Amino acid sequence: MRITSTSCICPVLVCLCFVQRCYGAAHHGSIKVTRNQTKHIEGETEVHHRPKRGWVWNQFFVLEEHMGPDPQYVGKLHSNSDKGDGSVKYILTGEGAGTIFIIDDTTGDIHSTKSLDREQKTHYVLHAQAIDRRTNKPLEPESEFIIKVQDINDNAPKFTDGPYIVTVPEMSEMGTSVLQVTATDADDPTYGNSARVVYSILQGQPYFSVDPKTGVIRTALHNMDREAREHYSVVIQAKDMAGQVGGLSGSTTVNITLTDVNDNPPRFPQKHYQLYVPESAQVGSAVGKIKASDADTGSNADMKYTIMNGDGSGVFSISTDKETREGILSLKKPLNYEKKKSYTLNIEGANTHLDFRFSHLGPFKDVTMLKIIVGDVDEPPLFTMPSYVMEVYENAKIGTAVGTVTAQDPDAANSLVRYFIDLNTEEDRYFTIDASTGTIKTAKIFDREETPRYNITVAASEIDNPELVSHVPVGIRILDVNDNPPELAREYDIIVCENAKPGQVIQTISATDKDSSANGARFHFSLDEGLSLNPNFTLRDNEDNTASILTRRRRYSRTTQDVYYLPVLISDSGTPPLSSSSTLTIRVCACERDGRVRTCHAEAFLSSAGLSTGAIIAILLCVVILFAIVVLFITLRRSKKEPLIISEEDVRENVVTYDDEGGGEEDTEAFDITALRNPSAAEELKYRRDIRPEVKPVPRHQPSSSLDSIDVQEFIKQRLAEADLDPSVPPYDSLQTYAYEGHRSETGSISSLDSATTQSDQDYNYLGDWGPEFKKLAELYGEIESERTT
Repeated sequence: MRITSTSCICPVLVCLCFVQRCYGAAHHGSIKVTRNQTKHIEGETEVHHRPKRGWVWNQFFVLEEHMGPDPQYVGKLHSNSDKGDGSVKYILTGEGAGTIFIIDDTTGDIHSTKSLDREQKTHYVLHAQAIDRRTNKPLEPESEFIIKVQDINDNAPKFTDGPYIVTVPEMSEMGTSVLQVTATDADDPTYGNSARVVYSILQGQPYFSVDPKTGVIRTALHNMDREAREHYSVVIQAKDMAGQVGGLSGSTTVNITLTDVNDNPPRFPQKHYQLYVPESAQVGSAVGKIKASDADTGSNADMKYTIMNGDGSGVFSISTDKETREGILSLKKPLNYEKKKSYTLNIEGANTHLDFRFSHLGPFKDVTMLKIIVGDVDEPPLFTMPSYVMEVYENAKIGTAVGTVTAQDPDAANSLVRYFIDLNTEEDRYFTIDASTGTIKTAKIFDREETPRYNITVAASEIDNPELVSHVPVGIRILDVNDNPPELAREYDIIVCENAKPGQVIQTISATDKDSSANGARFHFSLDEGLSLNPNFTLRDNEDNTASILTRRRRYSRTTQDVYYLPVLISDSGTPPLSSSSTLTIRVCACERDGRVRTCHAEAFLSSAGLSTGAIIAILLCVVILFAIVVLFITLRRSKKEPLIISEEDVRENVVTYDDEGGGEEDTEAFDITALRNPSAAEELKYRRDIRPEVKPVPRHQPSSSLDSIDVQEFIKQRLAEADLDPSVPPYDSLQTYAYEGHRSETGSISSLDSATTQSDQDYNYLGDWGPEFKKLAELYGEIESERTT
């Protein structure tokens, strides 16, 4: 089959079409379709013939954005088997077949019915086949071909990142690169000039230029000065078709700002300045400002002011305000009009960030002269010290002198001064001051432990001019007197173990004193000498403001005495020394062998009799349950009604009641554990009355001779086997109690309940080494021995 197309536009396609048509004319349009066949002829060997291709196909082209009224002709399919009689049917399948591309099944002509966009889809892959219209059998193998969408210039270049904002330093050399802009064109870059973009500048000349191929923007002038012009708006155009007439274009704006460089030195507007400063100006206060002008901005305009020389360099100082770039003139020493009436200063202002590329434009500093005139004012009294610190002992009498403040008039008149205390706070009322001499006295009795320091403000004014007032702070410290005895640092919870040994430290105590360290740095501990010697505990002074409590004997018993009281005497080293007495409470507790406390409460007495905490809780719980049952029973008795008359026709089953807790509602036979308590009292098997046993149960009783010699373990195993084999037992688990100890014990009872009533001189201390199983026995016998020894 042959495929022809009328869309031979480019020279290559024209040549291909020409060769194709010449080839078809030379063969008169008939390329025979052959297939792979193997002929078997007598006398000839098997020969394989190479088949010839029956399809002649090529790549089709269709213009995009076709706007004509008729479908666009794409090409033609033709098979060598087609004789022109309409017996051949052409079928087109693949992408867009039947919707975008249609084929005349008789002639093989292909048309495009829709306007295509190459930017959405560049090509379509289709399959062509020729079949016999009568038999529907293929005449040619299926062939694949491509229809490419041919590009037209229908997309203008676009700047996807615009508009742009960029900076470039001022005074840059001509040709300095500023920015590279890039425009994209959606047309086919491999076909024609539709996507070939050329850049040009529409606005921004003569300051900037753009490379037509790369889109790089550069400066076009020398020494562009930011101080003359700072902002520029440059419009860049991108045009396709290599900039030819008829090409599409797009533009973007580039906002370029010149950044500052330090190319302008600072300059003082004047060479001479004059400043008036009154002599009453406070030391450290700002008395004036001065500023040098700089056309630069940012760090390039930063400067530092310095006093170069002059007779006032030791009286004044200058600093730089970083925000306003002003020189702040401050007073270092007080002014006195009567001594000096004016000062002269030479002040320099210099840039702090220099750019050596522009050093030829310098120097980047300037100097001016400042004359300061001191003004005469009537000044308030001046205290001899900026602040005062005084001391007075606590408990001092009212009217005790604390100290004296002094102030005088600095003017030549030297007026008299009057003193008073500013009554701004309550503390100012605790002191008085002599108006003429400035002597401060107490107005109350002070307690250092309550307030150790007071701060007051004393004012002084001239008698001739009371409005001129000066103030001075006065701090008064209250000195300590030994008026507080020492006491224990905290409440101590002291315990001693029952198995304690003599000389064992059970607690270390410390003391505290409200007085200062001078009156309580060393504490002395001792027992009260007025009491007899304590046989249980003693005290040892560690000479480091602590003391240790020690035991004096072996073993303590809670049953004999569970609490001890130990009076302790504590004295300080003040003048005169003070002392106090405190009583320590020591509790006796049961401890483990490693010294850990087990219990200190009264339940330990029940534990010695064989009852644990869990057993006591169980007993109390049973009592509560029994009490609740009694209350419920009484309530039911009171609310019980007369029984209804039972009809004679009411036939009911006999109800058997058992006053015990069995295995459940289905178990009407009580458990008899008498046999477990006494093996010789074996009982005959009791049958259940609610079911009929299917198997004869195993007899439970055995000869008395075997019961007399049976071991309790074997006995329990036998009972367990009987319960497992008996089908009449309840089909669920039940609790059975075995309280049998056996009989014929040759050792007798080992109970310790009656051992306390017998006298024995045997030492039972070895029981403590038998392990935790004999711990309770060791405690019981240890307590009895301890009590007997005591």
